[in-house]
Amino acid sequence: MPKETKIPGSKKGAEAPLERSYRDWFLDYASYVILDRAVPHIDDGLKPVLRRVLHTLWEMDDGRFHKVANIVGATMRFHPHGDASIGAALVGMGQRGWLVEPQGNFGNVLTGDEAAAPRYIEARLTPFAREVLFNPKTTQWQLSYDGRNREPVTLPARFPIVLLEGAEGIAVGLATKILPHNFNDLCRAAINHLQGRTFRIYPDFPTGGIADFSEYNDGERGGKVKVRARIEQRSKVLLAITELPYATTTESVIESILAANAKGKIKVKRVDDNTADQVEILVHLPQGAEPEKVIQQLYVFTSCQVAISPSACVIEDDKPAFLGVREILKRGVDRTVELLKRELQIRQGELEQQWHWDSLERIFIEERIYRRIEKSRTWESVLGEIREGLKPFVKRLRREIVDDDIARLTEIRIKRISAYNRFEADEKLKKIEEDMKGLKHDLKHLTAHAVRWFEMLQEKYGKGVRRRTQYDEIEQISAAEVVSANQRLYVNREEGFIGLNWRQHEFVQECTILDSVLCIMADGSLKVSKVGDKVFMGLGILHCTVFPKDGDTSFYTMIYQDGASGKAFAKRFQIGGLSRDKLYPLTKSDGSRVVYLDVSPTQKAMPKLVHVSLDGRSRARVREFDFGVAEVSISGRAAKGITVTKWAVKEVKRVDPA
Repeated sequence: MPKETKIPGSKKGAEAPLERSYRDWFLDYASYVILDRAVPHIDDGLKPVLRRVLHTLWEMDDGRFHKVANIVGATMRFHPHGDASIGAALVGMGQRGWLVEPQGNFGNVLTGDEAAAPRYIEARLTPFAREVLFNPKTTQWQLSYDGRNREPVTLPARFPIVLLEGAEGIAVGLATKILPHNFNDLCRAAINHLQGRTFRIYPDFPTGGIADFSEYNDGERGGKVKVRARIEQRSKVLLAITELPYATTTESVIESILAANAKGKIKVKRVDDNTADQVEILVHLPQGAEPEKVIQQLYVFTSCQVAISPSACVIEDDKPAFLGVREILKRGVDRTVELLKRELQIRQGELEQQWHWDSLERIFIEERIYRRIEKSRTWESVLGEIREGLKPFVKRLRREIVDDDIARLTEIRIKRISAYNRFEADEKLKKIEEDMKGLKHDLKHLTAHAVRWFEMLQEKYGKGVRRRTQYDEIEQISAAEVVSANQRLYVNREEGFIGLNWRQHEFVQECTILDSVLCIMADGSLKVSKVGDKVFMGLGILHCTVFPKDGDTSFYTMIYQDGASGKAFAKRFQIGGLSRDKLYPLTKSDGSRVVYLDVSPTQKAMPKLVHVSLDGRSRARVREFDFGVAEVSISGRAAKGITVTKWAVKEVKRVDPA
C-alpha cells in the first residue's frame, strides 16, 4: 500500500487531496506512452503511428502516388498526436524504402538533409508492403480514438518487420533500440528456424561501415556494437571516407573531424564533402603527415567510430518485453505460420462454399428444377418447390441446403440458364476441387508451405539486396598511442596557471591533448590535472612537467620549512599513483614552504650533499653548513622527513662532488 501523506492541521490518516490523482495520472501516462507511442508491437513490429500511416496508405491505395500532405491529413483520423509525428514517420519509412515508396525529395540519410515540405513530395505502398502486411479477413479491428473510424489493432504481418526496419523509441522508464537487419539474412534465418536448424543474425546498416558484433549479446540490454567508417588512403596527403557508421551523417562526421582538429587531437588541412548517392568525404592532410596514423586518430577522436548499445524491447500481451533478436524472429516466424494457416483455412472455406453453390446451380439448371416454380404464386411456394425438387440430389452435395442457398438460386437470370454450358461447369468444379486438394495438402504440411512463402519473398524481393555492413573484429586503438605531440605546454608560475600555446609565458615542453601535468607548488602541495587552454594549479609553481602515462618514476629531494614547528625537514621520495584534480600535501602542516626541490631521473642522479644558508636574523651560532641528504632514506610522498635545522632557512644549494 502506498504511504499516506500527512497534511499539517488535518485529521489523522488524511490523504493529500491530489496525491491519488497524481499517482494514477502518472501510471496512466507511462502506460500510454509505452503502449501507444514509443515501443513497437511484436505482432507486426510497428509503432502505432507507423501502423496508422500504413493503414491509411492501404485505404487510399489505387496504385498511384499520393501527396504526403494528403496522407498526413487522412492519417489524423486515426492518430491523435498531430501532423508532425505522422510526417516524420512517413518520411522515415520512405527513406528506408521497404514499406513506403517515395517520390520527390525525401531527404538524405547520408548527409542528414531534411525532406521537402509534405505538399511537394508523394508516396505509396510498396508491392512488398501490399503482399506481407494487409489482409482484412485476418485483421483484428478496433475503433479509433474518437470512435468515428475503424483501425487495426495490429496488421497481419507475415514477415519480421521490426528486424527489417529497426526501431528506436524512448518511453517512461524504458527505451527500445532495435537495429535494422538485411532482408535476405532474415529470410534465410526464418527458413532455418522453420527447419529446426540454428541460426544467428547480425544487423546490416544502410550506411555500410565495418562492425564488430562480438559483444552484440543478441541485441539485448547490455550489448554493444562498435561500428567504423570505411576509410581509403588515396595518396600520402588524401584520405577518403566512403561509408559511415550507423546513425551518423556526413555533416556530423565532418563536424567531429573539424572539432578534433581544432583541439589538436589530429591535424588535417581541409575536409571536402562530395557525397551524393554515395558517401565521399575527402580529408586532405598536411605535408609530412602519416596517413596510417591519421586513420587511427580519426577512429579514436571523431565519429568515424561509434559504439551502439542495442536494447530490444517490444510490446507483448499489452506490456513491454525485453527479448533477443533471435527470439523476436522466432516469434515473428511463428506468427507468420499461424497467419498463413488462417488464410488457408479461410480460403478453404470460401472454396467449399463456392463448390456448394456451383453444384447447386448445376443441379438446379441441369435437372430443370426451375420449371417447378412456373405455377407458384407466393414466395413461400417458390422456396418449397425448389427445396422439394432438390431432395433427390442432396447426396451429391457436401452439406445441408439452407434457405440462403435456395434464395440464391432464385436470383439466377434466364439468360444465364439459356447459356449454360455443362462442360464449362464441370471444368470449373474440377478446378475448385484441385485448389481444395492443394489447400488440404498445404494445411497438412504447413511448415513446408511457410518455407515456400519465405523462399518466394526472397526470390521476389531479395535480388540485389546485398549486405552493406561488413562484420569483423575491431581492434581497440589506444588513444595515447596514436595522439600526436603537437601541443606546446606553458606555465605562469607566479599566478599558478598552465596552458597550451601561451607564447607570452614560460615554455615547458611538447605535449599531447591527452596528457596530464604535474605541478609542485611553493607551499608544498602537489596536483595533477589534464592539459587545457588554461588550468589553475596553485600559486607559486616550483616544478611543472607532463605526468608520464605509465606513472612517474622520478626521484624527488625536498627541504621544507614546517609551518607548525618552524623546523626545516629534508625528505627523499617518489610520488606514486595520483588522481586528477586532487590536492596532495607534501608537508605536514599548513603555512609550510619549500626551500629546496630537486627532481632527478634516477636514484644515482640525486644530490648527495647540499649547502644550507640560515636566515641572518636567526640566533644560530653556525649560519652556513653542509647537509648530507644521501643519509635520508627514500620513502613515500607523505613522509615527514628528518630534521635539518630548527632555524629558518634562507637558501639551499646543491653541492656536486669534486
